[in-house]
Amino acid sequence: MVLAAHYTPIRGRFRATTIETVRFSRPERVDFRLVRGPVPHVVETFRLHERGDATLLEYEGELGTDLWGLGRSWGDLVAARWQAVVAESFAAVKAEAERRANAHRTTG
Repeated sequence: MVLAAHYTPIRGRFRATTIETVRFSRPERVDFRLVRGPVPHVVETFRLHERGDATLLEYEGELGTDLWGLGRSWGDLVAARWQAVVAESFAAVKAEAERRANAHRTTG
């Protein structure tokens, strides 16, 4: 397990500082749990599944807020950026995995 910190632009000059634990369960799972961040609760899991000659990447996440309507509005704002960051991460992982698979096919 590691403790990781990162900064995510939210909107305009606002950015979220996030500190989370990251647990690696090789070879198929990575879990994230929020320690400090823009909302009180975030839990995420990434899982890898073999399907024939392909690998599927599954994502599950939950975000929780408090402070009723104000918290819900803030959560919606944070969630929009959070989902965009997850999508960007998936695209980067997919591109790198395909690059490595193609390199392996041409040299193997």
